[in-house]
Amino acid sequence: METCSWVCVVTAAIFTVTLLWKRSSGYWFWGLGTLIGASLYFIACPGVYVGVVLTCCLTLICGTERSQKLLPGPGRAVLVTGCDSGFGHSLAKLLSDRGVKVFAGVLDVNGAGAQQLRERGCENLQVLQLDVTDGAQVERVRLHVSSQVGATGLWGLVNNAGILHCPVDAELHLISVYRLCLEVNFLAAVNMCQVFLPLLRRSKGRIVNVSSLAGEVPVPMFAAYGASKAALTRFSTVLRMEMSAWGVRVALIQPSGFRTNIFANTDIGRYRQEVLATVSPETREDYGEAYISSLASCLAKTSQQLPEDVSPVVDDMCHALLAVHPRPLYTPGQMSWMLPFLHRCCPTAVFDSIVRRLPQYTDREPAGLKRS
Repeated sequence: METCSWVCVVTAAIFTVTLLWKRSSGYWFWGLGTLIGASLYFIACPGVYVGVVLTCCLTLICGTERSQKLLPGPGRAVLVTGCDSGFGHSLAKLLSDRGVKVFAGVLDVNGAGAQQLRERGCENLQVLQLDVTDGAQVERVRLHVSSQVGATGLWGLVNNAGILHCPVDAELHLISVYRLCLEVNFLAAVNMCQVFLPLLRRSKGRIVNVSSLAGEVPVPMFAAYGASKAALTRFSTVLRMEMSAWGVRVALIQPSGFRTNIFANTDIGRYRQEVLATVSPETREDYGEAYISSLASCLAKTSQQLPEDVSPVVDDMCHALLAVHPRPLYTPGQMSWMLPFLHRCCPTAVFDSIVRRLPQYTDREPAGLKRS
C-alpha cells in the first residue's frame, strides 16, 4: 500500500514536469494543481493512486484541448505596435498567415523591418508609421483603422512597443531614462488602450499588453525598465477586471529574456558619457569609471546568451488574441514562472540570495566596494 502511495506522488510529479516543459509555460498552474491534488490524495487516502493517475490524465487532456481551440482569423482585425523587429514583427507575420487583417505599427516606416513586412505582399498586412509616444501619429492610425474596420470594430490591440535602454545601477540611471521608460512602456500603452477601446468594445475583442519578468520580480540593473513594466502589469490587471463587464478580454504577456533588438535605439557609448557627466563627483568616485564603462561593454555579451527563438512569446500572444478561452497571464521563457513563484513564497533574504547567485550582468565591482 505504501508503494502505491509513492507511485501516486511520483506519477503526479512526472505529469507536472511534463506540463512545465511545454513551450507555453502558462501550463505550469495545471501541473502545480495536479501535484497538490496528488499530495492531498496521499495524505487523505494513500491507496487511491489510480484516482490520481486519472486526475493527471484529465489535466493533461484538458490543458492540451484548451490550447488548440482557436477562433478563425479571417474577418478579424488586430493592431500591433512595435513591429520593426522582435516579438511584434514575428506576430504580424503569424497573424497575417492565419488570415487576420493586421495593422503593423512601426517606429520607422522606411526601416528594414517595415520593408520586410511589405515585401511579403500580403493584402491583409498593412504597415503604418506609429510612434506610440506621438499623439498625432496615434490619432492618424486611429482614423485609418476606424475607416477600415467600420461597424465591426477592432478585434485586437497588442501593446508590444517598448524600450529597455542600457541596464545600470538604479543610482546611476539618469532621471530622463526613468521618464523615457515610463513614457514608452507604460503611459503610451495606457493611451493606446484609451484611444482604441471604443473600437474594441464594438467587437468585444482583446487587449494584449506585453510586460516583462522584470516587472514582476526585482532584477538588479533593470530598475527603470522594471518599474515601467510593473506599472503596466498593475494597469493591465485592473483593466482586465473593469473590461470584463464590456466583454473585452485583457491578457498580460510576461516573458523572460529573449534576444531581440530592444537595445537597438540605445547609443551605449553616448549614454556612458552622459552618466559620467551627470552623476555627482562622489558617486563617480564610489563606482569608478572602469565599472560604469564595463556595464556598456557587457551588453552585447549578455544579449548573445539569451535564446533567439521568440516563438514561445509569439505563440502565447496569438493564443491570447484568438483562443476561445484565453488566459489572463502568459509567462513564456526560462524562469518566467519560477522566479515570481520564489519571490512570492520565499523569505526576502532567501530570494535575494537566489538572485545573487544568478549570472551577473558584469564581473566587475564598484571601486568603493573594493576598498571596503
